[in-house]
Amino acid sequence: MKRYYLGIDIGGTSSKIGIIEEKGTILEKWEIPSKINGQTDQIPKKIWESIKIKLKKYSIDYDQIFGIGAGAPGFINAEKSEVAQAVNLGWIDYPLGRILHKISGLPVYIENDANIAALGENWVGSGAMSKNLIAITLGTGVGGGIIANGQILTGVNGTAGEFGHMTVKKDGYPCNCGRQGCLETIASATGISRIAEERITQFPSSILVTQFKEKNKLTSKDVFEAYELEDPCAIEVVNYVTDILGFAISNVAHVINPEEIVIGGGVSKAGKYLLDPIKKAYQKYTLPRTFSGSSFSIASLGNDAGIIGAAFLVKQKQEQNN
Repeated sequence: MKRYYLGIDIGGTSSKIGIIEEKGTILEKWEIPSKINGQTDQIPKKIWESIKIKLKKYSIDYDQIFGIGAGAPGFINAEKSEVAQAVNLGWIDYPLGRILHKISGLPVYIENDANIAALGENWVGSGAMSKNLIAITLGTGVGGGIIANGQILTGVNGTAGEFGHMTVKKDGYPCNCGRQGCLETIASATGISRIAEERITQFPSSILVTQFKEKNKLTSKDVFEAYELEDPCAIEVVNYVTDILGFAISNVAHVINPEEIVIGGGVSKAGKYLLDPIKKAYQKYTLPRTFSGSSFSIASLGNDAGIIGAAFLVKQKQEQNN
C-alpha cells in the first residue's frame, strides 16, 4: 500500500498544499486563497476541504496518510501546535494544529514557514541531507532556518533562525519589526531596491538611472541585470549588500559551523551574480577552518520547498516518536 504525506505552506496571500510521496516527490500540488472573504479563520477548513477533493481524485484512503505538516508565517509554538503570532494573518495564539487535527483526524505537526523550507531543501533539494545547514531566503523580507545535528532549531519560543532581524547596522534604516538596521532592510528585495534608488544620484550615467526614469522604481532584478553588465552603480550596490550579507552569515556560521549554506527566495534567481560576491565576503569575515568546512548553493526547490519540508516534518517527528 502506497502511503503519503500532506504538506501545507500557509502564506498571507495563498496557501500551498501538496500530496507528497514517501521519497519526497510531489504527486500533486495546488493553491487556495488564504483569506476567504477577508477572513483567515476559515483557512484550516478550506484547506481540508480541498485536500479531500484531491484524495478522492487519486482514490487515496485516510489510512494511507502518515500525517499533515503545516508551515505558517510568524512565531510558532510547535509543542502547543499553535501559531503564537502571525501579523499578516491576524493570528495570535491560534491553535492551527489542533484545528487541523480535529477536522481531519490525522496527526498534525506545525512549524515556521522558513523552517519547513529549510527542511525541504535539506531533504530533496540543495542541502543533500546535511546535518548542519543554514538556509536563508531573500525575498520581500529575509527569512531563514537552521538545522543543527540534523534537527531544526526553533529556540525557547520560536524565534531561532530570524536572520532578517539580526542588527547589522546600528541606527540604520527602520525595519517593519519596529527596530532599526536589521539585515532585512538591506539584503531583501525591497532593501536592495531602496539602496539602488538612493545611490543612482551618484551615478548619472548608470543604466539604472534610465530604468528609474522609465518606471519610477527599481527592482532587485534590475540591479543584478545591470551588475551583470558591469554597471558601476549596480556594482557598488551589490558589493555593499553582499558584503553585509556575508558578514551576517559568517557570524551565524561561527556559532553553527555549517557544512552547507543555501540561499533561496526571489533574489536568489540572480544565481552566481549573487552567490559569488557573498562567498567572497563570507571568506573575508570567517575563520579559515569554518570557511573550509562549508559550501554555498542556490536553493533548488523554489516555491515547493515549503510543502516538501512540511511533509518531511511529519516524517521526522514520527521517526523520533517511534
